[in-house]
Amino acid sequence: MFIYLNGEIIKEEEARITPFDHGYIYGLGVFETFRVYDGHPFLFDDHLMRLRIALQELNIRFEYSKEDLLQMVHRTLEANGLSDAYIRFNVSAGKGEIGLQIGEYGDPTVIIFAKPLPKLIVEKEAVILNTLRNTPEGPFRLKSHHYLNNIYAKRELGNDPRKEGLLLTKEGYLSEGITSNLFWVKNQSFYTPSLETGILNGITRSYLKELIYILGYKLNEGYYSPSELMDSDEIFITNSIQEIVHISAVNNKNFAGHTDALTSKLQRIYKKHRYQLWSKSDLIERKDTIEE
Repeated sequence: MFIYLNGEIIKEEEARITPFDHGYIYGLGVFETFRVYDGHPFLFDDHLMRLRIALQELNIRFEYSKEDLLQMVHRTLEANGLSDAYIRFNVSAGKGEIGLQIGEYGDPTVIIFAKPLPKLIVEKEAVILNTLRNTPEGPFRLKSHHYLNNIYAKRELGNDPRKEGLLLTKEGYLSEGITSNLFWVKNQSFYTPSLETGILNGITRSYLKELIYILGYKLNEGYYSPSELMDSDEIFITNSIQEIVHISAVNNKNFAGHTDALTSKLQRIYKKHRYQLWSKSDLIERKDTIEE
């Protein structure tokens, strides 16, 4: 694999960063993962906006333009001979003195990985975990290097790619999956946990919220118990790599026989948009042309 590292395309085994990078010694770094479809990075503007907000929160100066970042991504794709790919765009604080720093970081480390896409899994089983979702360390959850809570959850779940673990808050409310956001359907209305539960503001989640509104369905966001999920008609999870995945069972309760009509409708529209849209705003502008 070839990677992008601070302006250069190099072989992965040749990559070097300073051990004094505060992304390494203090976890001050964030990343975005997204898919490229035939050279098009789906919802790239939304990923870039979330990245910029997170870096501002961490006091890391990041002065690259959208055009700069697209060039970085396409250089990485070209080096790896890919036009359809999984992209991880990582930015850490960069070199600093040993000790906690309160000033601005002005020379971040930028790393981009591009690899072939994993085979899509269209259906998974879910398990409600004993591992609880931790609370964000700041005012909202960042897609940051702090992943120990997710690692604990993954250890509990195991490595079966056909399963996803669902985490509860310490109060017992549904939050999100280990690497996904959670939705379900009951009586033709959609439900998803609120951001106030401490979940990540997922890019695919935000896109689907807008799509659901445009299609005229009711979307409810709030604090929900596991029993409400178990009483649903359809369940699905989302992220930028797996897209929209139907959940066929939760804690061995079978949902495979339930209708997945609304989930399938969202999947069909998503497949049309993934080669075109740069942002959720593009979806809003095209609302009059969306076909169910």
